[in-house]
Amino acid sequence: MIKACSGGGTMTVDAQKDDQVDGPVLAEGIDDEPVEHNRRIFDGRAYLVIAAVAGFYALFHMAALNGWSIRGWTGVNIPGLPVFPMETWNFRIVHIAGALILGFLLYSARAFPDDEKSGRHPLDILAYLTLLPALYACFTALSFGSQIAGGVMWNGIDAGIRTAETYHYGIPLLIATTLGIVLGWMRPRVRGSIAPADLVLSVCAIAVAIYLITIFGTLMRNSTGTPFAPIGMSLAAVAGTALIMELTRRVAGMALIVIAGVFLLYVFVGDLLPGFLNAPDITWQRFFSQVYTDAGILGPTTAVSSTYIILFIIFAAFLQASKVGDYFVNFAFAAAGRARGGPAKVAIFASGLMGMINGTSAGNVVATGSLTIPLMKKVGYKPTTAGAVEAAASTGGQIMPPIMGAGAFIMAEITGIPYTDIAIAAIIPAVLYFVSIYFMVDFEAAKLGMRGMREDELPKFRDMVRQVFLFLPIIILIAALFMGYSVIRAGTLATASAAVVSWFTPYRMGIRSVSKAFELAGIMSVQIIAVCACAGIIVGVISLTGVGARFSSVLLNIADANQLLALFFAMCISILLGMGMPTTAAYAVAASVVAPGLIQLGIPALTAHFFVFYFAVVSAITPPVALASYAAAGISGSNPMSTSVASFKIGISAFIVPFMFFYNGALLFDGAWYEILRSAITAIFGVFLLSSGVQGWWVGNRAAPIVRIGLIVVALFMIEGSLLSDIVGVAGAVALYLLAKALRPKNPKAA
Repeated sequence: MIKACSGGGTMTVDAQKDDQVDGPVLAEGIDDEPVEHNRRIFDGRAYLVIAAVAGFYALFHMAALNGWSIRGWTGVNIPGLPVFPMETWNFRIVHIAGALILGFLLYSARAFPDDEKSGRHPLDILAYLTLLPALYACFTALSFGSQIAGGVMWNGIDAGIRTAETYHYGIPLLIATTLGIVLGWMRPRVRGSIAPADLVLSVCAIAVAIYLITIFGTLMRNSTGTPFAPIGMSLAAVAGTALIMELTRRVAGMALIVIAGVFLLYVFVGDLLPGFLNAPDITWQRFFSQVYTDAGILGPTTAVSSTYIILFIIFAAFLQASKVGDYFVNFAFAAAGRARGGPAKVAIFASGLMGMINGTSAGNVVATGSLTIPLMKKVGYKPTTAGAVEAAASTGGQIMPPIMGAGAFIMAEITGIPYTDIAIAAIIPAVLYFVSIYFMVDFEAAKLGMRGMREDELPKFRDMVRQVFLFLPIIILIAALFMGYSVIRAGTLATASAAVVSWFTPYRMGIRSVSKAFELAGIMSVQIIAVCACAGIIVGVISLTGVGARFSSVLLNIADANQLLALFFAMCISILLGMGMPTTAAYAVAASVVAPGLIQLGIPALTAHFFVFYFAVVSAITPPVALASYAAAGISGSNPMSTSVASFKIGISAFIVPFMFFYNGALLFDGAWYEILRSAITAIFGVFLLSSGVQGWWVGNRAAPIVRIGLIVVALFMIEGSLLSDIVGVAGAVALYLLAKALRPKNPKAA
C-alpha cells in the first residue's frame, strides 16, 4: 500500500491497480520497523518491561562506549557502582548475554500461527520446573566467585573443584538449556506473552555470563586450552554456544546455523579427513574452553558488534525516530522520479542512502521496497524486474561509504587499517556499482518505452530542499571522521545531531522519543549481535583447527599455475560461504578463510579484504540462495528464483569490480591523483559499455547480437585499467558506434 496526499487530505492507493495516483506519492512508514513472523508483540505492562530492557541495553552501550560513569555524573564515589569503560572481555560477555536475554524474550522458537491458542499449557509446568536448575546454576556460579574472592585457588586439576563445577553448575545448566530449547519448539505460540521456556533460556544466558565473568576475572583466563582450564569453562561455553545458535536460528534462519554446525562437526572429525582438510585431534574440553574467548565468540566479530555496530544501530534508530528515513526516500522521488522508469531510479538512490545505515540487504529491501516495488510495477516494469532492481540496489547499500553497513567495521578491526582509509577506498567501487545499476534500469526503461512520473505524482523538490538540513547527521558523521575523531565519538555526535535536527520538523524528539529510539535500537541490535556471535563460532573453529592456513596453501598452489584462476576460486568460496547469511557474518567468515590466502599471494591487505567483502555482499543477490532477492520477490509477487537471476544480471558489475581494483589499485585511491581520475573515468565508461551490452541497448536502439558481444568485449578492455587497454577500448567503442549507425534501419517504424 502507498500513501498519496492530495491537497490537505490523505488517501490510500493500491499499487497493484492501474489507476492513476491522485496526488504526489509520499513515503510514509519507511522508518517503521518490520515485525517478523516469530516476533512477539506486547502491550500493557509486558510492553513497558520489554521496552525498558531494550532501552537500557542500548543506553548501557552508549554509556560504556563513551566512557561515562555514574561517579562521573554525580561526583560521588559509591562502592560497587560500575566504572566505564568496562574490562574488554567482561563487556563483550555482557553484550552477548544481554542480546540473548532480549532475543529470547522477543522472538519465539517458531512463527506464530493464525489461530493462536491462549491460556495455560501442560508444558508450561515442565518449563517452570526447568527454571530451577537454571537458577541453581546462577547461584552456583555466584558461589564460585565468592570462594575465589575468599582465596580459594581455582583450577582444572583439583578433583573437588571439577566435581563442583560439573555436578552443581555444568549439568544443571546443560539440562536447563536443552529442555528450554526443546520446550520452546513444542509449546503452542501466543504472540502477546512470553513462553516460560524462553524465560528459562534467558536465565541460562545469565548463568553463562556470571560464570565466565567470574572465571575470566582471575588468572584462569590464561589457562584456556590447557589442562588447567576449569571444566566449568567448557560446560559454560557448550551452553553459550547452543544459546547463540538457537537465537541465531530464530532471528536469521537456518543457513548460518547449518554452516556453523558443519564447522563444529569438523572440529571433532577433522583428524579423520584426508589432505588439506586433515586437522589435529582436539578434545571437546579443550575446544570449548577456547571458543568462548577472543579466539572465537569474543573475537573480532563481537568486538565490532559491541562497539561500532551497536553504536550505528542507535544512530539509525534516532534517524527512524526523527523520520529522516521518510525524508531520504521523498528526496529521492523528488530528485529522480521524473526520469524514465523513475521509481527504479528512486530505488537506487533511496536504497543507497538507507542501506549504508541499515546493515542488512534484506532489511533494506523490506524498508524501501514496500514503496518502490509497487510503483515500478505501475510504470511498466515486470514484477521480476521490479524486485530485482530493489534487491540489487539494497545490496549496494552495504558498500556505500561512509557507513557501509556493518562489514566495514569488521574489516577495520581485522586488518588494523583505519576506518577512514577503508571508507575512502570504497568511494569509486561504490560509484561503479550504482552507476552500473542506473544504466541497467535506464536501458531497460528505454527498451520498454517507459515514462517518468508526472510532476503532480511527486513531492515538490523545493519543499525537499527546504528540509535539506535533515542530511546534517550524515554530514556531521563524515566531517567528524575526517577531522580525526574516533568512530565512536563521531557516531555519538551524529546521533545527538539527529535529535537536534528533529526539533525543526513536526517530529520533534523529546524525552519520550529519545526513549523510544533507545528501545528501537535495543530491539534492532538483537539480530546482528546474534549473527556476529554465531560467526565468531566459525571464526573460532578456523583459528583453532588451522584450516584457514591450509586453505591459504591450496590457494597458493593454484596461483602457481594461474593467478586469475586463484582469484576466481577465492570469489566462488566467498560467495558460497556468504549464501543465506547476512553481510556481516558472510564477510567475517570469508575474511578468515579466503583473505589470508590472497594476502600470501602478495595482494595488499586492503585489496584482499575488499575483494572478499564485495563477494560476501553480492552473495545476497547470487542464485540459488539470495536473501535480498527472495525478500524482494515476496513484495513484488514474483518467482524468487527468477528474481534472484534477474538481480544477478542487474548487479553483474559487482562481480567484475573486485577484479578491476585487483588489477588497478588506483580504483581504491592507491596512486597519484591523475591515475585515480583516469582510472575512475575509464572504469565508469567501461561499466556503461558493459550495461549496454548486457541489456542490448546502444545508440538509442536495440543492439544487434554482434554489437552486444562487441560491447561486452570492449567493456572488459576499458575495465582492465591500463593505458593501452583504455585506448583499445575507446577505439572499439567508436567502431561499434559507427557499426550500430550503419545497421540502423532506414524506416523509423522498423526501428
